[in-house]
Amino acid sequence: MASHVSACAILLAAALAGCTDPGLGDATSGAAPRACVPAETTCPLVFVYPLAGGVESVELRGDFAPGAWEAGVSLQIDGTEWRAELAAPTGKVIRYKFLLNGKDWVTDPKNPHKESDGLGGENSVRVADCDHEVCAAGVVPEPVVGTFDWRSAVLYFVFVDRFQNGDPTNDAAVGGVEGPANWQGGDWAGVIQKIEDGYFASLGVNALWLTVPMNNTNAAGAGHDGHQYSGYHGYWPSDLGAPEEHFGSLATLKKLVDTAHAHGLKVLFDYAMNHVHADNPLVSQHPDWFWSLDYDGKTCVCGVGCDWNDGYQQRRCWFTSYLPDWNFQNEAARAFSVDNAIAWAKDTGADGFRLDAVKHIETEWLLDLRKRVRAELEPASGEHFYMVGETFESGNRDLIKAYVGQDRLDGQFDFPLRGRVVETLLRRTGTMHDLDGFLATNDAYYPGVMSTFIGNHDISRVIHTAEDKPWGAWDNGDPWGAPPLVPDYAAPFERLAVAFTFLFTTKGVPLIYYGDEIGMAGAGDPDNRRFMQWTGLSEPQSWLREEVAKLGAIRRDHPALWRGTRTTLSVTNDAYAYAMSDGRETVYVALNRGDVPSAVDKMPKKAQDLLTGATFEGPQLTIPARRARILVAE
Repeated sequence: MASHVSACAILLAAALAGCTDPGLGDATSGAAPRACVPAETTCPLVFVYPLAGGVESVELRGDFAPGAWEAGVSLQIDGTEWRAELAAPTGKVIRYKFLLNGKDWVTDPKNPHKESDGLGGENSVRVADCDHEVCAAGVVPEPVVGTFDWRSAVLYFVFVDRFQNGDPTNDAAVGGVEGPANWQGGDWAGVIQKIEDGYFASLGVNALWLTVPMNNTNAAGAGHDGHQYSGYHGYWPSDLGAPEEHFGSLATLKKLVDTAHAHGLKVLFDYAMNHVHADNPLVSQHPDWFWSLDYDGKTCVCGVGCDWNDGYQQRRCWFTSYLPDWNFQNEAARAFSVDNAIAWAKDTGADGFRLDAVKHIETEWLLDLRKRVRAELEPASGEHFYMVGETFESGNRDLIKAYVGQDRLDGQFDFPLRGRVVETLLRRTGTMHDLDGFLATNDAYYPGVMSTFIGNHDISRVIHTAEDKPWGAWDNGDPWGAPPLVPDYAAPFERLAVAFTFLFTTKGVPLIYYGDEIGMAGAGDPDNRRFMQWTGLSEPQSWLREEVAKLGAIRRDHPALWRGTRTTLSVTNDAYAYAMSDGRETVYVALNRGDVPSAVDKMPKKAQDLLTGATFEGPQLTIPARRARILVAE
């Protein structure tokens, strides 16, 4: 999305009254976030100068218009101040001074934002925006619903069955299934406990992603690896209208959402709309609602008889022989599925969906869902219903982007960015110039609010990618071999903290996959879904969790990190420095992936590190090995 800067906030930061920006929102204040505006929109700006003895005229001079340094705008007395108003294009940076009595040049005494004028003095600096956000190319401006700006979200993926057991009475395993692939007892009551304990708040998390809430089969299913699995993950729904019996009742789920809201947390449900389990009665009741497993005489299982990536076959292939795939070209099937999704949101008060396997369904399903969300959910709740999709593509940004827009998804998980971050920051391949070059093309690539991540439930635990001898960036490891151990040395955790620092100091919704905040170990699925480790943490694990907690607080307290524009400052093979600025504040970030100290340049003359509290002097700054700095100028 475009930068989100506010000229009025600059004045507010300087304790200057009279800004003509009434009612415009700020996500940190609870007011409504702003809708985007056309690029040509102008912003009304008020300039004031205090009445003072001996001052008989005040003129505004600057670069806000051609020739305005030579002949500017006269301020008029209004009560206790000199005052002038002008309009400037949204996003324009304005450098200016006041000319007193036609001879004395002064900067704005109430605006702390200044820069050199090249003549030994300084100009005052403002940004013409007043909390507008310029729409991306082709995006039609429309009102924004609600008080929560989803760009400010920090998302935590609660894998419910593996997180916290709050109610042992609903524990039940499936016969013939080994422990790592069986139900292990986590439930919604356990999530409620951790909300009330303040665990998520301690990490700066303000949004939860919960696994699929609908009831799954109690039958075992053969995996492609020959092992038997249960539906503990939620992706084998056998009853779309009932809550998962291993997790609790609908009343418990509603209590979870209400408790989350009372603690300032939004809740997203993982919604599986690509398929159902063969046990689902809909399969026999409406066989025309599902694709046939046969396709041109072949068994159309994705990756076997049909192609995962073929534009047609990927929409009709079954993930496995017991997961019938919805045919959403059938309008009745599509309507039933969308009705079901809307009902889950209405019945629970959920704030959004994480939508699974987006590229495997018809786009019309997304279009229909968005229409219903706008017509039914948002008017009732008064809040925007956020929808983020999963299209597992490590490099195809165009495909990921195709599903993002005002009439479909708000965003997707940024798999290509994840690949670059893991390769450069964790595996230490290539140089930081590679990451910088990718970001230059990626920062404005998508029109929506994407989610950034380094770990999730489909790949090996990311701590192993950060080891001295790293695993591959997309390595799934052997989930049934000797289980990998938590590293017994600090370096992997330090590298993980640097990667989290990047996620928390750039735009996008950063995701914490449960347990990554402590560097949990694990090979591929299901070993990457071990039960959450709550006790017995090593010193590096505790240190990492504390660092993630600091990052969450810093991101919350410095909105420039999620709504600002990124500017590269300094790049070497191992070190990378950039600034995030929203016109109100500039925050400087420096990362060192290397195993030795490395220097960055163009830092503030004097600044405080928000991570350590230490004060540093620029413009050069040496970053210790495998460390980061987040600086604000003093």
